[in-house]
Amino acid sequence: MYMTLEGIFGVAIDVSSSLIILFTIYGAFLQYSGAGKFFIDFSFAAMGGKPTGAGRTVVLASFLLGGPSGSGVATTVTLGTVAYPMLMKAGYSKDAAGGLLAAGGLGAIISPPVLGAAAFLIAQFLNISYLDVILMATIPTLLYYFALFLMVEIDARKFGMPNVIIEKHATIGVLTRNYWFHFLSLIAIIFFMVIGFSPVVSVFWATVVAFACSFLHVDCALIPYEVLRGRQPLGRGLWNSGLIKALEAGSVGMLSVGATCAAAGIIVGVVTLTGLGLKFSSIVLQYADSGTRAIMNALGAVGFEQTAALLHDVKLLLTAIFTSLIVWIVGLAVPVTASYIICAVIAAPALIQLGVADFAAHMFIFYYAVLSEVSPPTALSPFAAAAITGGDPYKTTLQSWKYTMPAFLVPFMFVLDPAGLGLLLMGSFKKLATAPWGDIAVVSITAMIGIAALAAGVQNWLFKKTTALERWLLIIAGLALVYPKPLLDYIGIALIAVVIVMQKLRKEEAHAAA
Repeated sequence: MYMTLEGIFGVAIDVSSSLIILFTIYGAFLQYSGAGKFFIDFSFAAMGGKPTGAGRTVVLASFLLGGPSGSGVATTVTLGTVAYPMLMKAGYSKDAAGGLLAAGGLGAIISPPVLGAAAFLIAQFLNISYLDVILMATIPTLLYYFALFLMVEIDARKFGMPNVIIEKHATIGVLTRNYWFHFLSLIAIIFFMVIGFSPVVSVFWATVVAFACSFLHVDCALIPYEVLRGRQPLGRGLWNSGLIKALEAGSVGMLSVGATCAAAGIIVGVVTLTGLGLKFSSIVLQYADSGTRAIMNALGAVGFEQTAALLHDVKLLLTAIFTSLIVWIVGLAVPVTASYIICAVIAAPALIQLGVADFAAHMFIFYYAVLSEVSPPTALSPFAAAAITGGDPYKTTLQSWKYTMPAFLVPFMFVLDPAGLGLLLMGSFKKLATAPWGDIAVVSITAMIGIAALAAGVQNWLFKKTTALERWLLIIAGLALVYPKPLLDYIGIALIAVVIVMQKLRKEEAHAAA
């Protein structure tokens, strides 16, 4: 394990020591230059005054803060200390507020341009550009925050939350005019990669951009103006500056990631060198075969004609379900990065053998590995949120699950059918150039409708409280729309229409009775 390049000194530790550390330091530069505070203030200024204002602020701030952070826990803690009093005023319980904060923080791991540490490993495993990974994550990230936004909207209507006036010390115009430069380094990362620089070089120059831009405002300068003007001793002033603190925070924050990658390298080495990975994949496929035969025998017993295409679809569905359960179970004990590394070796081959594109299989595993951030016993984000709100950690974890539930059915869309690859924008810029944009639009819209149906079903609320029948119809509709097949899309939309009619008729009956 310590002598070969497939053990401790494998892909995971290589990526962590060459790439992840640079992004960690970059995130620290943004934090100490005031970019994190700007993103939160910007969100507060943009939202407020409505019952959904508090929840919307958390969602928007999580999106802006999480993208450059790449850490679910860091985003949760940074936002929670500021946003919890506002959520409490809006009527959120301690557990619900913690769940929303953790769910928002979780989005940081799947949000471009930084994503989580595991995203860099995807590029390494597949031997593709990190820019392609960012491309693949774009639509799923938007769908994730769309799901979170819907859950917040339903919360406000379901619980009759009051208007909350968010104190705004500055308007969006003032904030943008004074601190617009905080967006430049985010744009710089993408720009440098687009013109052909490697991720390592791109993040280095983006960090330089963040450092240089900090001097555009006296409050953001990573080296105080007094030191630059000679009014303070250079040594003492530089040592206490934001520059040194950012370098320290980035380096110290890297230690836990490096240790995790080294430990995961041992597990990967055992799985790879012993052949356990291939054996594990064959076990998953055998279970899928057994389940497929049982289903087909049941269909045959009722006279349903079996076809090779149906046989393949059922086997792929069962394999995807088993794979998601495996990744989830592994994620109960280890963090996101380790969970992805382990399951990329033992579970991805099973999906790839059934014809799933390799990049889709790895993104599927990555998204389910992210569940470890909201799953006990390593539910880091909910536990951190509970520490801020004073809520129960496990109840907070359950609330996080509630908020994230609709979005985590989306990964099934890009493994169950080739049409679902549109959600990953076909996996690379090269394929995107010839991509069928009409198909991408259709699959994205059906995903949004499916997420909305699932959100309403999970929350037991559409326009009003749903009956048991309406709730199950919405859940079934959402599941049907998640499967990218035209027939199932029609069925899902029809079921949603039925529920809408049922609710409207029930409303008219209530008025008539009154």
